[in-house]
Amino acid sequence: MEPEAKEFLQRISFTLLAGLVWMAINSTAGIMYNYAFIEGKLRIGNIIFYVWLVVSFVLLLWFYIRLWKKPLDKT
Repeated sequence: MEPEAKEFLQRISFTLLAGLVWMAINSTAGIMYNYAFIEGKLRIGNIIFYVWLVVSFVLLLWFYIRLWKKPLDKT
């Protein structure tokens, strides 16, 4: 396989893996542990969950930008 194609497929794989891991972590914490739902009143767990959700999403976008910004290695 050509090095350019291999690197491109690795980038796609890293992008999909990072997105799926991010979604799995946040859906587990939010839905299974009930932090995404505000029942009656706002709890500290809800606040921590939503702050984590926003911060982790920004970090995920930063990772994507950093991953896709560098040019493909044309050797």
